[in-house]
Formats: sequence, C-alpha cells, structure tokens
Amino acid sequence: YIWTYWYLNDQRDKSWEKRLKVVSNFGTVEEFWALYVNIRPPSLLPTACDYSVFKKDIQPMWEVPENAKGGRWLITIDKSRHHDLLDVIWLEVLLAVIGQQFGKYTADICGVVVNIRNKGSKISIWTTDCNNDESNCKIGEILKQKLTNPDIDSKIQRPIFDVLRYEDHQEVQNKSSSSVKAKHIITASDYVTEELSPCMMK
Repeated sequence: YIWTYWYLNDQRDKSWEKRLKVVSNFGTVEEFWALYVNIRPPSLLPTACDYSVFKKDIQPMWEVPENAKGGRWLITIDKSRHHDLLDVIWLEVLLAVIGQQFGKYTADICGVVVNIRNKGSKISIWTTDCNNDESNCKIGEILKQKLTNPDIDSKIQRPIFDVLRYEDHQEVQNKSSSSVKAKHIITASDYVTEELSPCMMK
C-alpha cells in the first residue's frame, strides 16, 4: 500500500477542508521513518490539530465512500498521562498498520488518526465497514496484542490503555461523544463484563 500523511492545523476560523494538508506519501517502513524523524510528534502539536495516515486516495473524513459506512477502534488518552503515552501509542499503532501486522485484515483498514484535544487526546484506527464484525473484532484483538507488548518502552506505566472501543462513524456524527454506544469493547485485562462482551478475547 501507498500511504498519505495528513496534517490538520489549529486555524479554526478556516473551513475544515482548508485546514487539512498533505504532508507526504510513503510506501515502505523506511520511507515512513525518513518522514517521521523530521516532523513533530503528536505531543508537540497545538490543541485542535490532527495527524492522519490513510491509504493513498482515501481522505481522512467520514463523508468519503471508503469511510461513510465504517467505524473506528478508539483509544482515549487521559490528559494526566498525555505526552509520553501519546507518542508511544501513536508510533506503535502506525507501525502495526503500515507494516501490515493486521494480516489480511489490513485490507479493511482505511487509516489511523490522532486528535489533539484539551480534555484528552484520541488515537483511532478507521475501518471501512462497521458491520464486518469478524474483521473489526480481529483488528481490535491484534491492536490489544500490540499495545500489551512488553517490549514497548518500559518507562511507560502499565497498562497503557484501559479500554478499546469500536464506534460506528454515523453514530459518532449523530450524537455527542459521551452518549455514543460502542459496538465492541476490549479491555486491557482479559476480564470483560457480560454487558460489554461483543468482542471476547481468545
């Protein structure tokens, strides 16, 4: 796959489309590293900025056909743990996606987004079909494996996430973020309560 790295600036007096810029395209992990070491990490971005990395020709917006019926695996990062954790998770998720560590399910991934926000930043993997439970649950399981890898920076307090939530894009657009019901939930531990068990870990 060829990937496009996008940047959304914090100039909120402009339209969303005018705030969105292409940083670069890359097709290999080596090309990715050449780009990554020359741009600011997410923790140094101003509030209201986003980075997005999507397959080439897919724009990082809900309205385009590839995303319109999709959803996202969402990781919310508490403000108190923001800086170190944000950059570590962003890099782990990016490398997993562009390195095709999701196997055949990479075909169902559109891209990855990090949103820098005052109340706590968010990192998400966007998939193309919110109703493809098999693929979405497998992507969630692999994501959990990546984020519980003991090789991740040992200075970071564990667990590095509490819960992974899979949300329908349409549901997110139609409701406030606090009222969006997750289609699937995976916790950092293998224990999942009965009411939150659509994606059971094996």
